[in-house]
Amino acid sequence: MALAQYNGLRDGYFNHKEFNMAFGESDTLGLIDVPKSCDMLASRLRNQILSGVYPAGTQLPAERDLVSQTGLSRNAIREGLRILEAEGLVQTRLGRYGGSFVCQPSDEMFARHFRVYARGRKLPLEALLEARESLEPRIAMLAAANRNSDDLAELQGVLDRLAAPPAQDPATFLAETRHWIYGVATASHNELLRVFMTSLAELIHDLSGLEDFTSEASRKEIIHIYQRIFQAIADGDVAAAGRRAERHVKAYSERARKAGMTL
Repeated sequence: MALAQYNGLRDGYFNHKEFNMAFGESDTLGLIDVPKSCDMLASRLRNQILSGVYPAGTQLPAERDLVSQTGLSRNAIREGLRILEAEGLVQTRLGRYGGSFVCQPSDEMFARHFRVYARGRKLPLEALLEARESLEPRIAMLAAANRNSDDLAELQGVLDRLAAPPAQDPATFLAETRHWIYGVATASHNELLRVFMTSLAELIHDLSGLEDFTSEASRKEIIHIYQRIFQAIADGDVAAAGRRAERHVKAYSERARKAGMTL
């Protein structure tokens, strides 16, 4: 602001228009965005849930109590609770002992939102494959470093089921490959990587369908590389686990690119 303008303000003879010009103010108010009451309720309850005021399993105040506490209408209360239910933070139960109960967001909810985002944004297949190529080897390395006996037993169980006669059915085999990816990701003991990797792999598997598992040769090849990755994880050989997982996922990506898979 110019010195003369400042002196004028100091001496008390600035008019309204000059004041607005000096400080960049407008003579018009413009549009004022007022949040909906249901959004404000959802925001307040969300913060209380995430901060631990309402732990998982806790029943939220009854609808009539929320109306009394907030002064909002029943419709606003119901809509606010529906917002939280869609986010996976609240579950509504009907009946005599029903109500709105706090719950933790589930893996299924994360996967569903991830799938909607990827399809809605029309992400190219290449983006999904690159993400998997970056994550899966690193997760295998973490699994080799962090696995415990329960993790190894789970992975061995998947390998046993893959080699059993029922897995000759392509749909059954595909389901077990998902269990394998989940098992390795769980063995990494990184919760965020686990939920992201399994959601990503499920989306890619949904795109690939069953054609990758129709031949006995392809199933044997997958079992063989899984066994090698498992051995590296069991041995705690971080480098070998990463290398073997990288070779596997890059080979899969190459097949997907050649097949022209799309979202």
